[in-house]
Amino acid sequence: MDNKNPSPFAFGRRNYQIMLVGLVVMAIGFIIMANDSEPYGYGFMGLTLGPIILVIGFLIQFFAILAKPRKND
Repeated sequence: MDNKNPSPFAFGRRNYQIMLVGLVVMAIGFIIMANDSEPYGYGFMGLTLGPIILVIGFLIQFFAILAKPRKND
């Protein structure tokens, strides 16, 4: 093993920053779905826009997990 100073964390700093962005995007998606003006969330925001934003947030999370940490993290 070449790593002289192993990090106690599974990911690097960049990965956690990307994960935080993904969580914020996902929270925005849930807020959009909750603020739909149609009853039971059957409007455009609840059925289309919110879930699309959520999927984008999940894709960001997926990228954050798979992104290689930098050497200096």
